[in-house]
Amino acid sequence: MPRLLLLAGLALAGTAQAQSAGSLTLRAGATQIRPQVDSGDLSAPSLPSTQVDVRSATSLSGGITYAVTDQLSLDLPVALPFKHDIVGAGAIAGVGKIGEVKALPITLLAQWRFFDAQSALRPYLGAGLTYAKFFKERGNATLTAITGGSPSTPTTLKVDSRFGASFQLGAGYAFDSRWSLDAHVVKTLLKTTTQLSTGQSIDLKLDPLSLGLGVGYRF
Repeated sequence: MPRLLLLAGLALAGTAQAQSAGSLTLRAGATQIRPQVDSGDLSAPSLPSTQVDVRSATSLSGGITYAVTDQLSLDLPVALPFKHDIVGAGAIAGVGKIGEVKALPITLLAQWRFFDAQSALRPYLGAGLTYAKFFKERGNATLTAITGGSPSTPTTLKVDSRFGASFQLGAGYAFDSRWSLDAHVVKTLLKTTTQLSTGQSIDLKLDPLSLGLGVGYRF
């Protein structure tokens, strides 16, 4: 019995090291971003209710988490760019894909972890700021046709990069003093505007929901 108690104590001590003040954890995994789009109308000249939708995208991701105290952590997610398809909606819902854009969210979160540092399972809430960088926008022939362009003068587009507030719900589970599993959901409040080379524009509320899963290792 004393030996069993000693082993249990060592296991708890290892878990505490994995999630206590001063620890630095790197993680790797995958994230899916699901835009919750509320589209405005494309400005004139266009058909009434010409709108767009933005499809979900998945990419390899990771992050760095530093435990300031046993409860408070700072988290910096990282990821490869996400490529989102842009499709017609509203009056042009049947046209399919009209373009694509790459997105790279740059986020810093403060996290408050529940339970004590000896707990293997640590649910947490987070909040922070995201800068959504959009780049490599591409329109296709369908977009050119809808906006009155031609093969010699195809319509191009530019999505404005913007800041937005982010809110996080997640949980970490420490297998031992080094390895852990992290799962989280992040909601970002984000609006942007897409500018077309025709002089038209369209306002979008994206408000994406991000789902992430990763394996962490404490150094």
